[in-house]
Amino acid sequence: MSRRYPQLEPLKELRHALSELRLADLAVGADGRNRVLLSAFRAATSRNQPSNSKFIFGPAVWLRGLIKPEAGRAISYIDWSAQEIWIAAKLSGDQALLDSLASGDPYMAFATRAGLAPADATKDSHPAIRGMCKTCLLGANYGMGAKALAYRAGISDVEAQEVLRRLARTYPAYDQWAQQAIDTGLLGGRLATVFGWTLHVGPKARPTSLRNFPMQANGAEMLRLSCCRPTEAGVTVCAPVHDAMLIEASAADIGDAVSTVRAAMAEASRTVLVLQP
Repeated sequence: MSRRYPQLEPLKELRHALSELRLADLAVGADGRNRVLLSAFRAATSRNQPSNSKFIFGPAVWLRGLIKPEAGRAISYIDWSAQEIWIAAKLSGDQALLDSLASGDPYMAFATRAGLAPADATKDSHPAIRGMCKTCLLGANYGMGAKALAYRAGISDVEAQEVLRRLARTYPAYDQWAQQAIDTGLLGGRLATVFGWTLHVGPKARPTSLRNFPMQANGAEMLRLSCCRPTEAGVTVCAPVHDAMLIEASAADIGDAVSTVRAAMAEASRTVLVLQP
């Protein structure tokens, strides 16, 4: 309601902050380490599903400041940039979307390609339009509708419908591929990642979940590969976190460890999205 009534914003922030301060359930041992069951493969997409109350990455982002290395040690949090959009672009083979990603700012590129902003627009000159396009492009992966887009972007339903139409026209190969995932799941009864993790589609399956499955499940494949290779190379992987990894090394060696992990993430991306089995 704070979106409609801005005077409620302070109350919303207060209640949210108080709820996030309930840290009694964090699974912290006598050595100060947060150890929790990662529940690997628990999600239908094969993502990990650790407890949000027990895992330090479950509550608000600002609580991650509690993560602190010992003297002489260092930690690094390394994540993919626009991972889900890259997965969609590569697996759909949509060259226009790949070019938008290669530009360095896929959200502004979508705005200019779709005619929503002039060709020389930047995130500084058109922040509102870029924000709307970011919401649309990210939401398209799970089939966000016009009403949801309108609510999140602060635009009318009619404007949201037009933005979604322009998205489909701008990236037609991606749009067709995303719809094909829904059709394949509903008609064929199953969807699978490039390495064979299979979702068996039941009668209560939601089209939005089917549309989002290829991005989430293949992203999980990439994360597993990225955890294995640095571990085999001797890097201490503290935790996988959705589309990122937290690693630890001595302060002197953290730079080399980061390089090893980034190379592993790049190789995992190439293996899943380019080579494929």
